[in-house]
Amino acid sequence: MLLYFEDEAVMASRLAAESGLTPVAVLRHRFPDGELKLKLPPQLPERVVLLRGLQQPNEKLVELLLVARSARELGARHLTLVTPYLAYMRQDMAFSPGEVVSQRVIGAFLAELFDAVITVDPHLHRVATLGEAIPIPDPIWISGAPALADWIARERPGALLLGPDEEAGQWVSQAAERIGHDSAVCRKVRHGDRAVAVELPEVELRGRTVVILDDMASTGQTVAQAARLARAAGAASVDVAVTHALFVAGAEQALHEAGVGEVWSTDCIPHASNVVAMAPLLAQALRLLTAG
Repeated sequence: MLLYFEDEAVMASRLAAESGLTPVAVLRHRFPDGELKLKLPPQLPERVVLLRGLQQPNEKLVELLLVARSARELGARHLTLVTPYLAYMRQDMAFSPGEVVSQRVIGAFLAELFDAVITVDPHLHRVATLGEAIPIPDPIWISGAPALADWIARERPGALLLGPDEEAGQWVSQAAERIGHDSAVCRKVRHGDRAVAVELPEVELRGRTVVILDDMASTGQTVAQAARLARAAGAASVDVAVTHALFVAGAEQALHEAGVGEVWSTDCIPHASNVVAMAPLLAQALRLLTAG
């Protein structure tokens, strides 16, 4: 059975069709004081999958707690969380005394609730594997980079794939290798606590088609800096492809003002820029999990 919330009905329908699972909506009611009332089927099978993306995560974490604990009482013996976007992974160490390491806290929280977690391109820095962040038997990480690479190859054949910073290098190299395109990665230069600049790599951009590729874009400022520099260096065009379209208000406008043409993303987070469906890859991960 695939449990889902109504605001993710489109993704749930796609995932159910690809995986053969029966989709069942979790009924949700909000009381005037803000508390939630959820309702699950009165009886659940032994294996249950819960779909819940964790963008805007705080209230959704409460939903996970309520659903997972109740699902166990209703018959579920194995619980898998499919979360196309996994929140709170960026803070993986304390940079000053007393700072909360949210990755460690949320990772332990999810490990107490679920037997398996399937996610897409978690934003890990100093932690090498998803299992280190979420200590469970089956932590599964798939990437949106190959599917985005295929899209880029069709839309911008021969484009240079450019990472906006060093952290994007893993996705850029993976995508470039898949489609046989050239790639390069920008470098972040920090000028104090708050001022961060981007430096282009030593690669000829004049007259070239460039696609900036990253795992996520939120404010879009780093990507916008890279795009502005690429256009100033003579790039014929600059487009952007990201796995997670977190775009806060004004982010897309900042990209276009920096000279970006098209913005493409996977459907891990619903957004007007979605062009790549992740349901087939998520369903494949579920089948592999079931097969052991």
